[in-house]
Amino acid sequence: MASNYTHLFSPIRINDVDFKNRIILAPPSPNLASPDGLVTHQFVDWFRMFARGGASILYVGNSSIDISECKDEECQLDLASDHSVLPMSWYAEMAQEFDCHASLEVNHNGKDTTFEAVGHVPFTSSPIPGDSEKMRAAMAGRQPYIPIEMDQKKIDETVMKYAMACKRMQKAGMDIALLHGGHGNLISQFTSPHYNKRTDKYGGSLENRARFAIEVVEKTRELCGKNFVIDYRISADEIIGDGMHIEETMKLMKILKDHGVDMFNVSAGLHSEGLMAYMRYWLQGSTMKRGFNVHWTEQIKDYFQGDIRLTAVGSITSVDLAEEYLSKGWCDFVAMCRPLMADPEMPKKAAANRSEDIRPCLRCNACAMRLGGPKVINCAINPISGMTSYLRDGEVPIAKQKKKVAVVGAGPAGLQAMFTLVERGHDVTVYEKSDRIAGCLNGAAAPPLKIDMRDYVKWLNRQTQKIIKAGKAKILFNTAATAKMLEVEGYDAIVIAVGADPLIPRSIPGITKPSVMWAADAETKYRAKVGKKVVVVGAGDVGMEAAHDFAEDGREITGLIDMMPKPAFMMSELPQILGEKGITIQYSTSIVEVTDTGIIAKGPDGQTFTIEADTVLLAMGMRIDHALIAELRRAAPETECYIVGDAKKIGGNVSAAVNGAFQAALHI
Repeated sequence: MASNYTHLFSPIRINDVDFKNRIILAPPSPNLASPDGLVTHQFVDWFRMFARGGASILYVGNSSIDISECKDEECQLDLASDHSVLPMSWYAEMAQEFDCHASLEVNHNGKDTTFEAVGHVPFTSSPIPGDSEKMRAAMAGRQPYIPIEMDQKKIDETVMKYAMACKRMQKAGMDIALLHGGHGNLISQFTSPHYNKRTDKYGGSLENRARFAIEVVEKTRELCGKNFVIDYRISADEIIGDGMHIEETMKLMKILKDHGVDMFNVSAGLHSEGLMAYMRYWLQGSTMKRGFNVHWTEQIKDYFQGDIRLTAVGSITSVDLAEEYLSKGWCDFVAMCRPLMADPEMPKKAAANRSEDIRPCLRCNACAMRLGGPKVINCAINPISGMTSYLRDGEVPIAKQKKKVAVVGAGPAGLQAMFTLVERGHDVTVYEKSDRIAGCLNGAAAPPLKIDMRDYVKWLNRQTQKIIKAGKAKILFNTAATAKMLEVEGYDAIVIAVGADPLIPRSIPGITKPSVMWAADAETKYRAKVGKKVVVVGAGDVGMEAAHDFAEDGREITGLIDMMPKPAFMMSELPQILGEKGITIQYSTSIVEVTDTGIIAKGPDGQTFTIEADTVLLAMGMRIDHALIAELRRAAPETECYIVGDAKKIGGNVSAAVNGAFQAALHI
């Protein structure tokens, strides 16, 4: 029986190359190349899950045309030498096993390479340092390094490097390449007026600024032949004031199409300018609109009257959205990265009309944050993604000995432990002190902006119901487990996933007044009791989301304070969203006392001041109940007790909870 996704699974042929469907893995950088930039077997293992899952094209992010000159990741691919061909063939031939096209995003990041990475000043179109270099210089107490303006010899050499990179890909067995002409990388440092201040034939008019890109495309076509598919990543709009905007971008696309580009991967924004102020246009967070950039492909299709092949990318979080965009003719392919990391089997499940089983992406960016670690990339809610060499075929091994296992707590860690233990064949009983599963995620899903978290909680409930209905596990609700209770049952192993409790500092005068609530409880249990004027204490995600939620609900947010200094950089887009509502975060500011009319706070200057409010929402963090954990961990053989999630370490997140619980369950 065919699927309901007729457009998504419609084959397409480009330059005598067949693509089985319209699903592309948007380019991740897994940090799994060797230190000298070669494909490794671990690299191939990681990408196998996407090929096996049914995607049509796999892209690898930020593959350097020469890491001796352009390098901004710890372990990124280097395409500068013929030594890269054999290892790349492992990747290409793995994909071919699944009728999938392996490929790379071919890149040079120009001015954004640091001196420290390559031992020399970087090359670019014009000798102007970027904002990230200015920040590094200020932090180091030095003048910014001025990048070198590429002369004709250097331009010719670099054009050849791009083309030879693609030729080496072709030798390795690849038939498509993605040239990175967007996000402020080198090619767009030529095409964009924001970067390009040249007065020679490569600067000035659009036609001149396009010259470098044209030469790269034409040389690639010359070396790789007419059937090789040239994809081109572009920022439809760079957003920055003097950058490329959609009207000029479409003219550039017409020029590049006429010179041999077969398809365009349409993103938006810039990487590093404005100290990541434009990042949200290419890497959206969990509070932002889904399908964030698809309106650009719709506009471009209209401009070209449909006569152009486009890939839409940017928070296309589900197969239903993908099918909708394709059916409306707004794009020819859909590219997803984080959603496919969350569930690499998404294409197969959709083709089998099992979309309700697709694990939904949280857009939490835990994956992206690992790259800056630097650490090997993985996913917050798909723990297999971090163990693809250990679990090479994505299969959890059946336990050699069936055991009777208790899981205490049905939050994200406890549920993942249950899922994995059941999959391994154990006899599992879950103890949950409340009347529902998902624990703290219920509060996290409460703000209207948190559509992704709500979908994940729904998915957890569906999968749990399937397990319970099949008789594979039991959940005892409204049951606070005790050591005595567990000992009576004689469990072989215990997973302790009791989470943590809200931190409410009893030493603060007035903290127990009726006007004071834990922010997550206020959103889920006591919403009707929240007054008209609200002050939020704690500006982490919980506090910021509560401030936004109640502001949307018509309450006045009289203050949002946090005792910590302002962080130098935040992945979250919430501060910007709050700022648009006139809500500012007061950092280095602590609560001193709760009064009948609000709170007394102490600012960074040590002076106290009052904030008027009739409701005080606390989001000051969590605390571990060490006494409870000490009791529970002696209710089974000590070597068979595992503590996971917030019960193990405060400051963790969904990723730590899910991945830790999965790994614990693998060892039982």
